[in-house]
Amino acid sequence: MRAVLFLLLMAPAFAWAAPFDIFLMPGELIEGHKKYEKQCEKCHEPFDKQEQNQLCLDCHKKVKQDVVNKKGYHGKSEQVKDKRCKFCHTDHIGRNAKIVELDEHAFDHRQTDFKLKGAHQKINCSQCHVKDKKFREAKHECIACHKKDDVHKRRMGNKCQDCHSEKSWKKAEFDHDETDFKLKGKHKKVLCADCHPNQRYKRTPTQCVDCHKVQDVHLGDMGKKCYKCHSSEKWKKILFNHDKETKFKLRFRHAKLSCSSCHKKNAYKFKLKKKCFSCHEADDKHNKLYGKKCADCHKEKSWDEVKFDHDIDTDYKLIGVHKDIECNNCHFGDLYKDKVNTQCQGCHVIDDVHNGKQGKKCDTCHNPSGWLKKMSFDHDLTNFPLIGLHGITACERCHISTEYKLKNHSCYACHEIDDTHKLKLTSLCETCHNPNDWQIWVFSHNDQTDYKLDGAHKNLKCEACHQEPIEKEEEIVLSDNCEACHAIDDVHSGQFGKFCDKCHTTESFKDITIGIH
Repeated sequence: MRAVLFLLLMAPAFAWAAPFDIFLMPGELIEGHKKYEKQCEKCHEPFDKQEQNQLCLDCHKKVKQDVVNKKGYHGKSEQVKDKRCKFCHTDHIGRNAKIVELDEHAFDHRQTDFKLKGAHQKINCSQCHVKDKKFREAKHECIACHKKDDVHKRRMGNKCQDCHSEKSWKKAEFDHDETDFKLKGKHKKVLCADCHPNQRYKRTPTQCVDCHKVQDVHLGDMGKKCYKCHSSEKWKKILFNHDKETKFKLRFRHAKLSCSSCHKKNAYKFKLKKKCFSCHEADDKHNKLYGKKCADCHKEKSWDEVKFDHDIDTDYKLIGVHKDIECNNCHFGDLYKDKVNTQCQGCHVIDDVHNGKQGKKCDTCHNPSGWLKKMSFDHDLTNFPLIGLHGITACERCHISTEYKLKNHSCYACHEIDDTHKLKLTSLCETCHNPNDWQIWVFSHNDQTDYKLDGAHKNLKCEACHQEPIEKEEEIVLSDNCEACHAIDDVHSGQFGKFCDKCHTTESFKDITIGIH
């Protein structure tokens, strides 16, 4: 027995270490280490416990790399730092034993290379850590887990985090300004699919017309450089400054017009004329009779607002109703060739109801406030001044026709129907009557004739002596002999001559004065 013991002690260490260790082994190794059960030196360094950790790391090279690089759980965890491996991973406790005791609910994932944020904090470990795979083998790339969620079909690559966040997969955040096409204005609110249909992001066109062709109301006539006029702030907001970039400033109504109102064709190929008439020929109600210098009369503020001042720009001031009439009411022909007669009759000959009988000085009676309004005519300036009742008599009582010019101004011309004397006292009505009233008449036979009325003659009616009509406007010529009227009363049958007044008096025919003389 001693001999055997001596031989054992004297033999080299490698000759007896393994069997001896086996003899001292406290229990079976785990299934993963069983192949090293007879190779104790793989894990145990005699007389040096610290070196034993190094042996573990020599076998577990990936863990060693993490420790050295301070990555992963073994390189970052404060719980592992400066501790021996067997502190957590004891062995010799049987084939089926688990030497990695992990409390999934208490494990602090912040001590790994993949901190759990957002929605990741709520998911189960098994969703990332596949069964029968080591925890460290779980991949960190988003696409590893979210491959089925990739609606881009890998067209956007594997850097999901460039757009998506742990808070919500559907909430994408991507800084488009980092691309060659910065999003400005309305583009910031546009959905990705509006420009990237079917999740295609590569070789996306960046020209405005590529996306806005359907909105091009110009149908290509304004070219493809939409940005020269439009902005990303608002498609309908026009940036093009017509005043600065062209030689035709847009003012008033022109400033509110759409481009297509003037530019019917391609604006870059077809140049427009600047003259008003080139655009407004269809609006020319004058049919070119007023020429093509529209700006002489019309304003840009309003086509219907005329700036031409007839009072200042011509020798004929427009007053009264003349202010409101259309130009073509007076200007029938070419404005620059055909001069307009400024006399009333030049325009109003068709309105002359007098048929020219009152001359051409219409303004003698009429005025511009209205052809039939406020007519003023001073009849006293004619050969027949209006006095008495004539002053209030309607014109048409004397002027039966609108010609007004009368051939005869005598009283009898109007008052023939009023002549109860039937021309026995001639047609010189004014001899007895006056304009104050037809019934008010004054005639002094004694003063106005050579035959004084006295005696019974005073009360006689005119017709007693004036029995025969006299030609118009002729003087009355009657005999002053008694016999001229009293021949029928002459009982002497003319034997005493024609001088009745030698015997008789005017008081009474029966009074005899013979012998008194």
